[in-house]
Amino acid sequence: MNKDNPALTMKNRVWLSACADMFPLSVAVIPWGVLCGSLGVQMGLTPLQAQAMSLFVFAGAAQLSGVTMMGAGMPGSTLFGTTFVISARHLLYSVNFRQYIRQLPFRWRVALGFLLTDEMYALCAAQIEKTGQFDKHYALFSGAFFYLCWNLATLLGVLGGTQFENIEELGLEFAIAATFLALVIPTIKDIPVLVCVLVSFAAMTIFTLAGFGNSLIAAALTGMMAGFVCESVMPTRTKKDGEKSK
Repeated sequence: MNKDNPALTMKNRVWLSACADMFPLSVAVIPWGVLCGSLGVQMGLTPLQAQAMSLFVFAGAAQLSGVTMMGAGMPGSTLFGTTFVISARHLLYSVNFRQYIRQLPFRWRVALGFLLTDEMYALCAAQIEKTGQFDKHYALFSGAFFYLCWNLATLLGVLGGTQFENIEELGLEFAIAATFLALVIPTIKDIPVLVCVLVSFAAMTIFTLAGFGNSLIAAALTGMMAGFVCESVMPTRTKKDGEKSK
């Protein structure tokens, strides 16, 4: 009687775990993917071009802004500049992941780099915190599952095309905010992070209402500065409290 291959059994478990963990986040972005596909067709892209954006660009927020600017006839410099700003956070993800993947073969680094999203990063970071190590198969399977779901959602929007009239007015972009809330809230485990989140939210609201052009960047920098100051001050206060209690 042949015994199961332990390595294969372990990979199956990792695959199931990665897909199960990614499933709720994949469901949450279905409206977002439908919006990208349908809006692309409405803005003048062919169905193939609209689907190709999800197949090769694979960047939700950047895709939405890109499609909107293309439809409005914005110049290429504005399109690329905005895309860079929106996607700049992936540079931070990459810097953090570099310590785990730099020893991997080139094909692994390319695959994981392409599949890197907010969702994949959040799940892998949680998995590292839980197990103490980076699992390349978990990262690959979770990223690939999300990629598949994103493209299926985009395909639904492409097939619907002009059938979804004024789809941008349905509020489907709220899926973006809901997804990021689902990713951020579990990471709030101490006061500096909470301060960073709250200050970023308040700053973004104020800058947006004031009509500030680079509100996203300004709010992010403001939040990070507030979190850094809080983290710098807290150890001093803790130390003083400890000295007083003696």
